[in-house]
Amino acid sequence: MIFSTADWLILFLFFAFSLWLGLKYSANAGQDLGEFFLGGRKLSWWVAGVSMVATTFAADTPLLVAGIVAQNGISSNWLWWNMLLGGMLTTFFFARYWRRSGVLTEAELVELRYAGKPASFLRGFKAVYLGLMMNVVILAWVNKAMLRILEGFFSVEPATAILILAVVMLLVAIYSAVSGLLGVAITDMVQFGIAMIGCIILAILVVQSPEIGGIAGLKAKLPEGTLNFFPSIGSETSAGTMLSIGFGAFFARIGMQWWASWYPGSEPGGGGYVAQRMMSCKDEKSAVWATLFFNVAHYALRPWPWILVGLCSLVLYPELGPAQKEDGFVLAMRDYLPQGLRGLLLAAFFAAYMSTVSTQLNWGAGYLINDLYKRFFKPAAGEKELIKASRAATLLLMVLSLGVTLILGSIADAWGFIIECGAGLGLVLILRWYWWRINAWSEISATIAPFIAYAFSKFVLHWDFPEGFFLTIGFTTATWIIVTLLTPAEPESHLLEFYRKIRPAGFWSPQAQASQSSRPSALKHLFLSWISATALIYGLLFSIGYLILAEYREAGIAILAAAFAAFLLRTGMKKASILED
Repeated sequence: MIFSTADWLILFLFFAFSLWLGLKYSANAGQDLGEFFLGGRKLSWWVAGVSMVATTFAADTPLLVAGIVAQNGISSNWLWWNMLLGGMLTTFFFARYWRRSGVLTEAELVELRYAGKPASFLRGFKAVYLGLMMNVVILAWVNKAMLRILEGFFSVEPATAILILAVVMLLVAIYSAVSGLLGVAITDMVQFGIAMIGCIILAILVVQSPEIGGIAGLKAKLPEGTLNFFPSIGSETSAGTMLSIGFGAFFARIGMQWWASWYPGSEPGGGGYVAQRMMSCKDEKSAVWATLFFNVAHYALRPWPWILVGLCSLVLYPELGPAQKEDGFVLAMRDYLPQGLRGLLLAAFFAAYMSTVSTQLNWGAGYLINDLYKRFFKPAAGEKELIKASRAATLLLMVLSLGVTLILGSIADAWGFIIECGAGLGLVLILRWYWWRINAWSEISATIAPFIAYAFSKFVLHWDFPEGFFLTIGFTTATWIIVTLLTPAEPESHLLEFYRKIRPAGFWSPQAQASQSSRPSALKHLFLSWISATALIYGLLFSIGYLILAEYREAGIAILAAAFAAFLLRTGMKKASILED
């Protein structure tokens, strides 16, 4: 690929501005762990919300979405569209609790909710498992996608692409280690804007190319069924396709995956960097609005440029096999961007990559320092020592992720592994807020059981999705329920302390009576808010898609449905007191 002087200048200015913006907030980050990992708990809802969206927009995301669309049509997006149900559950049932908890990380919540040695073990395990092992895998698959883009853009050897990636990641690690979450969040906003503008420009250029001939030409050239928003349910035509899907696979995706599986950015009950952003908001109301905005932007606003490029790549590069479909996005960048815009779009992908990496580094370091180093090794450490350790942990995660990148398989393989090895854990993460009987052993068993069931179904029974998925969920659920009933409840004094701090709804009658607390339940209004907000976002998603595809009757129906859902949402939020200051 030939880069002009303007392309190189755009790239240089982007990197310089990102570094300057991150370093600008270094003074605040050096005060204490609360400033470094939560921005002093003073983020506005729109800063926290955009930062969530930017983090989920990694370099792999457009490639993955465009690839599955090129292979199986628009309806293949239900592989991840189904997770909106879990995202909206977090918004209305958990966002306020996370902000109210006052903890620094998700792992720290463990010892707020549970007591004794099982709780301390679980906290340390989560710090290593999520903050180190899982975080490094996530960083590696993001690196893998960026390497594919670099190789396609510059036609360089893999070793050269890795060297470029290492330099960029070092830049990200430096400003993440210096600026903390506040610098990361502010930088996320700029990087997200650049990333979206770049992808929109690419989609317009590709759709309007002579080979495609606009939306009308695209629709005429695509195979039948490719533009369907919903799959045909009943008989699956080929492995993995969503054009026609078996009932079992459909039920697994739509009815179970969103609540059963742990997945980064879509954790049932919140968690990960989403919980980090909710806890960094200035108040509970801001935490709700931030998470609501995140889901609107994540599902309704972002995907259509990627979907359009994926559809076009199906026409432009029919020679690409199933394993190469993700390369269609990179090939479109290479073939349809003029000089001057190449630098902009590469800057857009670097922006998407950097926003994700900076968050993962900061978030993972929080687990390692707050929940491992400070909790178990240096509980008397001062704030300055902890900040130094946090910065060192940030750089360590960078180095480890680069090493794992060299041995990781495909992006899709890593994605599928995480979905299935977290199956069944989600229900415990949800119920720990709403049922007093959940204990530390419930969560420990629900974390370990999926790996046993996954290994048995994969290597002994040789089952694939959805049969293996059902087995994992069933085994995990049965395991944690049995373990819960066979192990004692958490100490009543600890449960009472948690109840008084969080004031959760649900099944907490013994604690409510002990604290002499009687409040009218808002659960039915929260359910109304959850369902109506989900309908609103799906309505927005479909109406935007139908308008782009010039299907105006369907777009009108979707808009009316979204408007009615918005009315119900306002009613539910008002009655649940979410709109109150």
